Amino acid sequence: MHDRISRTDYENIRLDRTGQAEAFDAIGDRYDEAFPYKEGQLAAGRWLTDALPAGSRVLDLGCGTGVPTARQLVDAGFEVVGVDLSYGMVELARRYVPEAMFHRMDIADLRPGGPRDLGRFDAVTAFFSLLMLPRDEIPIALRTVRHVLVPGGLFALSMVEADVDDFSIPFLHSTIRVSGYLREDLHAVVKAAGFEIAQETSYTYAPEASDVPPEEQIFLTCRRSD
Repeated sequence: MHDRISRTDYENIRLDRTGQAEAFDAIGDRYDEAFPYKEGQLAAGRWLTDALPAGSRVLDLGCGTGVPTARQLVDAGFEVVGVDLSYGMVELARRYVPEAMFHRMDIADLRPGGPRDLGRFDAVTAFFSLLMLPRDEIPIALRTVRHVLVPGGLFALSMVEADVDDFSIPFLHSTIRVSGYLREDLHAVVKAAGFEIAQETSYTYAPEASDVPPEEQIFLTCRRSD
């Protein structure tokens, strides 16, 4: 099946995380200060809390500081596991949401046969985390998300609408590399990875930080197709 992930998918690309985690280590708490308004993220989280029973396992992929998503999901009675590549973000998340479990790790670690196995999840969130990957890796990352979901599991993600690939931008006095898609292209990539899109919302967002331009944020709520 085209939406399955094989053990060799990650072996065929070069993983380059140079500077990505270090930038977020340096940013720390300033991330939440620069992005205080997270209506879209909270709304996608509410979609999960309305759809899942208490006790469901949820993976927060690219958890950042744990606020607001891990906190929102823990408060809804879910078992939450968060992962992030940044040591600094993981330490903040452990401080702000001590009821959840957080790991410093890469999404590639979760691939079939990879070095880490966190089990299966009823839902996965990936809010602005996949945009940190080059475009040739994003479809593989989406299939990895599908791999860790139970059949029919839910997936909420957000991306910034932009036709860019591994593009360097200034970000809170650091530099990060980001990728994005135009809306229709994002839909195609998500569907090809084995997901049905249930809902889409979008927000025009102007961060508080002066070095970050306004952006169009796309939120998709999805279900693993089987």
